[in-house]
This record gives sequence, structure tokens and C-alpha cells, in this order.
Amino acid sequence: MLRLLFTVTNDLNYDQRMIRICTSLSQAGYHVTLIGRKQKESPPLIQKSFMQKRISCFFEKGKAFYIEYNMRLFLFLLFRRADLICAIDLDTILPTYFVSKLKRTKRAYDAHELFCEMKEIVSRPAIYKTWKRIEQFAVPKFQYGYTVNQFLADEFNKMYSRNYEVIRSLPVLKKLHIPEKKEKYILYQGAVNEGRSFETLIPAFKKIDAPLFIAGTGNFMNSAIKLVEEHSLSDKITFLGKIAPEELFHYTTHAWIGLTLFENKGLSNYYSLANRFFDYIQAGLPQLCVEYPAYTDLNKKYNIAVLVKDLSSDNIADQLNRMLKDESLYYELQRNCIRAREELNWQNEENKLIDFYKNIFNP
Repeated sequence: MLRLLFTVTNDLNYDQRMIRICTSLSQAGYHVTLIGRKQKESPPLIQKSFMQKRISCFFEKGKAFYIEYNMRLFLFLLFRRADLICAIDLDTILPTYFVSKLKRTKRAYDAHELFCEMKEIVSRPAIYKTWKRIEQFAVPKFQYGYTVNQFLADEFNKMYSRNYEVIRSLPVLKKLHIPEKKEKYILYQGAVNEGRSFETLIPAFKKIDAPLFIAGTGNFMNSAIKLVEEHSLSDKITFLGKIAPEELFHYTTHAWIGLTLFENKGLSNYYSLANRFFDYIQAGLPQLCVEYPAYTDLNKKYNIAVLVKDLSSDNIADQLNRMLKDESLYYELQRNCIRAREELNWQNEENKLIDFYKNIFNP
């Protein structure tokens, strides 16, 4: 049985994308191990059909964390049997490359985003310079790779002459019951990171007659909490923190509107195709979404969202109020989501993933 190792820097219980990928490959006959980090507040691992390993670190964030984690990951990979090691995004690419080189093991790159073009990277020149050097050194050395849409694939080809496959991060199709929604709440799910428009989204709720639930954590969490306090919106905006996938789906199906908002700062946001965009569709949930290329293309085909260019607080409030009040628009979008979910699901996408790995071992 071929052994595949996947490396991430996050907590494994909440990474729905990697759970899908590893489950599919395990069911396809590979021996799969997903490697991530263990934090102080990490709950016990949820048993899966694949192996899981958490690496504990003394440092929890910043440069010290990345250096320590990469060193520990290198040592772990060095003494683990593998036929292929896959780096998930740029923050685990160096130990993956060096170990695969030393052990003459196949390697692959799973690029969910343009790492160096995220706002928290591109807005800090010294940090950007460091990560860009890592990218320029390592990515060209990964012959095999995939990303989540054609726009990102084209960028990798332009920068590094790598023809990466497109494997979208779609949710698993499962039975859907849309409940009676007595409370019209709005939901943001995903990383609470820089560049996600919280600076304008949060003040917008002064003019919106509905509560906002924020499910997730991230590097902008403390700033988001301060913004809620500054605008006296604690009675209207609730932080749910990290939620297990099953519980999160309950919140998503009961919400009235989902949010997929990114500032246009850095190509990673502009060319993004977020997991939550498809999660809302799978839950039959209309959403307010940025009018960037990948979302625009999908919305032209399926008409499942209201798209916005202007991310000012006033416009966000206007568009959300429109979706709250215009039931004709709302239920049209909801019906389109229910139809689109039959096509935009992991059962239809996973064959691309399985073929990708099959072609590495049997060209």
C-alpha cells in the first residue's frame, strides 16, 4: 500500500478541506497520514479513516512558531516511511522538499492560495521578502501540484512554469433539510484573518436589523473583538470561535445569509475561491460575495449570490438589508443553491484528486 503524508500548520479537527482529501485517498486504497499542530486548547482528535499526527510546539505564533514547527516537522518526516509527501501551502514546503530530496521520495504541492499575496504577508515588506524567497526557491522544485481554480493555476504557470491541476475545494453532498428560519441571522464562517473586510463589515451592522454570527478564529480576532466594542455592537455580533464541522453545518443551514468578503489587496484575495463560498451553496444559503473573477464566473452560471464591488460599510448594509427584505430575490437565490449543490460537490470533484495521485505513480 502506497503511503502518503500531508503536512499542514493548523488544527486537524477543523480542517474540512484536508479531511475530505485524506478521506477520499484513504478510501481509494492509500495509507494516508495528515500531520498538523497541537495547540494548548486543541480538543482530542476525532477518529478518521486515515492516520493523524499532531506536533506540539513551545511557540504558538509568529516567526518563532514557523521556525520551530518546520524543524520539528522535518525531523518527523525524516523518520517516517512515505512514498509521497505533500506540502499544503507554503508554510510547510521546506521540510517537505528537503526530506523528499534526502529520501528520494516523490513530492507534491497543494496550493490553496497565493501565500505570498495574502494581505498579512504582502503588506509587510520584510515578511513578504522572506516568504517570497522561500516560494521562489521551493515551488519550481515541485513538478506535481494542484490548486483551487484556473486563475491561480495560471499564476503558478506564469511565475514558475508549473502546470498545476485544478481541484476545487467542494463540500461533500449530504442530505439537506432547510429548517424554518425564525431568526434572520447573518453568518460569517472561516478564518478571522486580515483582509476579510471586518473593518467595514462590523460597523455596517449599526444599520442592519439582524445579528451577525462569526464562526472561526484567526490573526484578526482580537482586532475584530475591539471593533465590536468600539462600535457598541456586542448585543448584535457574536463570536462563536472554532466549531466542529457537524455543528457548523447546523449554524449554516439555519442562517439567512452567508458572507464571502475579501479586500482587494493582494492577488491571493482577488483570485480566491473560498471554501465557505461552496459551503453556503451546499447548505442552500444565499450569500453576499465579492465580485472577483472566480466568484463572478460561477455566479453567472448558477446565480446563487449577490455580488458586490464596493465594500464600504454603507454598501454592505444596503445589500444585506436588501437580501433581508426582498423575499422574491432571496428565495430565487435559495432555489438556485439547491440546484447548484447537486453539481458543486465533492462526490463530483474527488475523481480529479484520485486521478492526480494515480498519475504520479503510474504516469
